[in-house]
Amino acid sequence: MIKNSKNYLISAQDNPNILLEDLIDMWINEELKPGTLSNGTVMAYQGAVNKIKENPIVRCPLKEITSDILQAYIDNLFQTKGKHNKTLSAGYINIYIAVLNNIFRFAVFPKKYINFNPMEYVRIYRRNNRTDIFSNDEDIVNSIPVINHSQYLKIVDYLEKKKNPARLPFQIAYYTGLRIGEVCGLVWQDINLDEQYITIRRSVRYNNIRHHIEIGTPKRDKIRVVDFGNTLANILHKEKFLQHQMTYSYKNYYKKVYEQGREYYDLYSFSSDFSVSPDFNELSLVCVRDDGKPESPDTLSIVCRSLGKRFDDLKGFHFHTLRHTYTSNLISAGASPKDVQELLGHSDVGITMNIYAHADRSKKQRSARLLDYM
Repeated sequence: MIKNSKNYLISAQDNPNILLEDLIDMWINEELKPGTLSNGTVMAYQGAVNKIKENPIVRCPLKEITSDILQAYIDNLFQTKGKHNKTLSAGYINIYIAVLNNIFRFAVFPKKYINFNPMEYVRIYRRNNRTDIFSNDEDIVNSIPVINHSQYLKIVDYLEKKKNPARLPFQIAYYTGLRIGEVCGLVWQDINLDEQYITIRRSVRYNNIRHHIEIGTPKRDKIRVVDFGNTLANILHKEKFLQHQMTYSYKNYYKKVYEQGREYYDLYSFSSDFSVSPDFNELSLVCVRDDGKPESPDTLSIVCRSLGKRFDDLKGFHFHTLRHTYTSNLISAGASPKDVQELLGHSDVGITMNIYAHADRSKKQRSARLLDYM
């Protein structure tokens, strides 16, 4: 028994005209259970569900939804505008597709409301990047966005002059390749300055379903160790010393909470003179603002966009560009692909090479000229 949009109880077996939105609610209640999926995946799925529910398709009876209807819906996603008036990314659309696949598979079994999954007959048309065969644009050889060292120094110098606390997260990401949430989740206990390595245990994200900043596990729930060199070591030594001299107005804490059977770690900032209860645990975050509050992924993304607007050669700059740059620099310097994979936290070395290996054109040029020496 479930509640439909009109808030009365219905039985799907007794009602052949059950609506898609009712089926979606059943799927959420029965399939998105604790232990089956990570909190991050559930958040992504729920976000997709909320968007799907904005479409009139959800008010159609389940048995009237055909593959053609779903095909039209998916095709429209490729034209849909998202944040900053950009079309939805392939990764975002894949979440919609995964959700719909799971929902209709759930309707087939175990519910047995329909005989087959109509999503199986939906074709996913990937975007084709039209090539201008008469263009003289040479940027195509560097399709992975990276910055050079001069651009990095320009960014750091600009943030330094502005006294913008985003400087430190940018420096850490440039020399370690950490993701934006991983940088924001660093505490000083994660950093071994003597042996120069960082243990990546957590990631910070904003849950737009719960409307709260959470501390969760890194991608794929995998803890990893990232070594770093003397340059970053000197930066971190200096920063740690400066922070110890500071008297911050705020302190940061995490609290374990349970909602709908799931465990979350919520991030809080309280005034330094505020007396907190024992269920709050203090965090010595590395990347904090002048008042002691944490740097958030959203704030860093805003800084990236402002840099793209201010400097012509940084248009389209994202925080993830620093991760691409880190990887490209390692590959260019001759680092082992396996080592790069482990430093990045990729599940497979093939992912590392497929995404990044072509970013270093100079290395390909040297390979191409090997025949000259035969």
